[in-house]
Amino acid sequence: MEGLFRLHIPSLILLIAAFGLSWAQAPRVMTLKATAYTSSVRETDSTPFITATGARTRIGIIAVSRDMLRELPYGSKVMLEDLGTPAGVGKGRFNYLFKDRVFVVEDTMHPRKRERLDVWLPDRSTAIRFGVRNVRVTVIQRGRG
Repeated sequence: MEGLFRLHIPSLILLIAAFGLSWAQAPRVMTLKATAYTSSVRETDSTPFITATGARTRIGIIAVSRDMLRELPYGSKVMLEDLGTPAGVGKGRFNYLFKDRVFVVEDTMHPRKRERLDVWLPDRSTAIRFGVRNVRVTVIQRGRG
């Protein structure tokens, strides 16, 4: 009996792997317009270093427009890829900020903004150079789950 069991373990592992892969969902990918913001009272509110969730601002924090909270609730983790300006100029220029970094949704944008995200940056000059860009957003985890 023991020999028979050993014989079927590789088959069992293969079967579990095959079913496991088919049940796994592919990551959700979307393209959004992105801007950048800093911890400045003129860009935020009277508590510029504290996000809407109470987190402290830092590299890796993003804000989403309020309409996007349904898709990317607070605590969602995403990876970003720079696709360039809306006209397609400068693709990849800011990937050095995104490479191998997981971003967390901890803030929201002004209610007038729709279908966008805002990347927190430590200095205004980089945020201005960032401008308005399209980014590919790959959702790693939805919400704090």
